[in-house]
Amino acid sequence: MGKTIAEKIFDAHLRDEPFPGAKVLNLDRVLCHEITTPVAIADLEVRGKDRVFDPSKIKAVVDHVTPSKDSKTALQAKMLRDWARRHAIKDFFDVGHNGVCHALFPEKGYIRPGFTVIMGDSHTCTHGAFGAFAAGVGTTDLEVGILKGVCAFREPATIRINLNGQLPAQVYAKDAILYVIGQIGVNGATDRVIEFRGPIVESMSMESRMTLCNMAIEAGGTSGICLPDMTTVDYLWPFIQSDYANKEAALADYKKWWSDADAKYEKVLDFDLSRLEPMITYNYKPDCVKPVRELAGAKVDQIYIGTCTNGRIEDLREAAAILKGKQISENVRGIVSPATPKIYQEALKEGIIEIFMAAGFCVTNPTCGACLGMSNGVLAEGEVCASTSNRNFQGRMGKGGMVHLMSPATAAATAITGVITDPRDI
Repeated sequence: MGKTIAEKIFDAHLRDEPFPGAKVLNLDRVLCHEITTPVAIADLEVRGKDRVFDPSKIKAVVDHVTPSKDSKTALQAKMLRDWARRHAIKDFFDVGHNGVCHALFPEKGYIRPGFTVIMGDSHTCTHGAFGAFAAGVGTTDLEVGILKGVCAFREPATIRINLNGQLPAQVYAKDAILYVIGQIGVNGATDRVIEFRGPIVESMSMESRMTLCNMAIEAGGTSGICLPDMTTVDYLWPFIQSDYANKEAALADYKKWWSDADAKYEKVLDFDLSRLEPMITYNYKPDCVKPVRELAGAKVDQIYIGTCTNGRIEDLREAAAILKGKQISENVRGIVSPATPKIYQEALKEGIIEIFMAAGFCVTNPTCGACLGMSNGVLAEGEVCASTSNRNFQGRMGKGGMVHLMSPATAAATAITGVITDPRDI
């Protein structure tokens, strides 16, 4: 019987099987940020185990509230900063060099096909776009990962989702994943790996694949994952070119992780997205999804473009193409946060930042702040945000606020009119 990519990664990293169905895996990467890691650091200190298993495999960033907004968030950043220095963690990214973790770490080439990756952050599943097994974990698992370089998981069961056809104009990866979540529900992949396959996935850029995998958790998935191909190799080539004679050799090596043709899946779901429309969420769950046109005309107060879901250069280009030469409505405020300094610099060189500012957007430094209602774009009670983020829970961006999730194109169109707007109408 063949194996899935997740099963192959588990087999290659297996350290122990303490009981049937439990797998303790060796870790290739332990990722850290200043919101969840300080709790683990403090507990390890109390236990007299202030150590790290391998400083070269730990990557850390201050990204959720940056620069710090008050004494408490400053303390969180200081704890991570001091810990990184204490243990000679070279790959630590502080203010000025930091970006949204799930955009920054792939951009630095830290994620590779076949890797095992954990982080104390639910959207760690983003990194599965590279053919890695990547999962968000709790404090205890994070502590063990930091200290021992291992993490325990259940035996992986995989749901294969085939995205067939071709995405229509003005329909993007965000629309595709919102549609899928709307179809299978927020519990549709609980404790499962979602393997994204099909011609639409194969034609996607790495940025778009990261958008898909980023929201696997919103369907309950432990990890989203794509098979590594030449698109993956092209993205990683600056970091791997000394390891391979050429790109074809790299691809041949990465193909060892591909799921076998006779691999067993818990279920296989096929979605033809050839007629898909721009999608949007309503209410307070990510599976409350409908076409944008069905919510068209609904008033919003804020537009937010950024986050680990849609803050990459591809996303900014999509929004800027709609905003160029136009002004946002006087009834809304627009905020854009490029996900990393590199993305910010690319957007500057391409004139994208100028387009946003000329349209009336506030451009902020890279940060997660607004997405989780901590800084740089928090909503007041009763306000509504059109957001390119990944989570629309009640109060997510501020107590009493409502969040509609959408693509950067839909967000840009909505900014111009001041009401929910299908980008195809601009």
